[in-house]
Amino acid sequence: MEGAAASPRVWHVGTGLDVIVAALLGLFVGAVATLAFHVSERERRSEHMSESGPVSEDEARMLAAVPDAAVVLDGRGDVVRANVRALQFHLVLADRLAHPQLSALVERFRERRTSQEEDLVLRRGPSDQAGVLHMHVSVAPLARDRVLILARDQTAARRLDETRRDFVANVSHELKTPVGAISLLAETVAESADEPEAVAHFSEQMKREASRLATLVQEIIDLSRLQEPDALVKAELVQVDDVVEEALDRVRVAAEAHGISLVRGGERGLRVYGDEALLTTAVRNLLDNAIRYSPGAGRVSIGVKAAEGMVRIAVVDQGMGIPAEAQSRVFERFYRLDEARSRDTGGTGLGLSIVKHIAADHGGEVTLWSKEGRGSTFTLVIPQVTDGRSAA
Repeated sequence: MEGAAASPRVWHVGTGLDVIVAALLGLFVGAVATLAFHVSERERRSEHMSESGPVSEDEARMLAAVPDAAVVLDGRGDVVRANVRALQFHLVLADRLAHPQLSALVERFRERRTSQEEDLVLRRGPSDQAGVLHMHVSVAPLARDRVLILARDQTAARRLDETRRDFVANVSHELKTPVGAISLLAETVAESADEPEAVAHFSEQMKREASRLATLVQEIIDLSRLQEPDALVKAELVQVDDVVEEALDRVRVAAEAHGISLVRGGERGLRVYGDEALLTTAVRNLLDNAIRYSPGAGRVSIGVKAAEGMVRIAVVDQGMGIPAEAQSRVFERFYRLDEARSRDTGGTGLGLSIVKHIAADHGGEVTLWSKEGRGSTFTLVIPQVTDGRSAA
């Protein structure tokens, strides 16, 4: 094969010693490529090296120190060297640039002879199903008619910006509904001042919308706090029994109003490290969700179990269940399985998202089992504290 380390046509091997040297050199270059750099096969060809010369030690050190993806091209557009980041992002394929957008940017640089910068969206791999990368790409000249390409990954930053924009848009939309309703109800009450029954009816609706607004604002505050990196800087030893009892107390009135019986079972005396208030909020949100989607005169159960170093707090309902295609979305912010029912019951669409963040901040997770017609089980999983791990 042309370009192989032991090919007589490329290396002009004439003796057995030359073959050994060529093989050792190939192994050495391969090891260096695995650890730090990909060395183009074309650079190992003697005719190409005589034309442009290998990358100098200074250039190699420079590329190794660059935090971004870096690729060096020769005057013909062949890859002379690419650092690890460039390989990880699949910017190079068979000693050529893997993306036509990069090639077009280099061509524009060669035409204008001035440095070029552009934000590009590139596929993570050759497959059409591969994800995308948002890269800020710069092209600049080097000596010997070479070109340096630097690509900075901005995918995470772009995703964060999109998430923030979506969150602000969703919050704005969600706040408009109760605020608009309260405003309209206030006008109606003013117009019905001479009708005591109408005033009482609309006043009750105002109270309901005000309560929903207060809940929404509080959950937005909770979610914002959970996204801070120091959400759990003051983690303490927490008794799981206290968390479960407090959460049950907070939902007992709502359960009675819906005719739902609350059943507790499982182990006692378990402990975890964390924020007791946040854990109580997580369990309460799971109970709220179960009550909201349970039929009247139904039952909601909560069970606690320790297994494999984890405490599992499971909340089981007898509701309608969640379709398989919707189960991956129920933890998204503002996602509601039943929009109309959520609004009737005061659901904000943030409760399960908050549970997910609380679980993650405590080093755990929240899992879901559900089947239509058979109800759902949400399980909060948190690392357990045993006697050997408890603080003095």
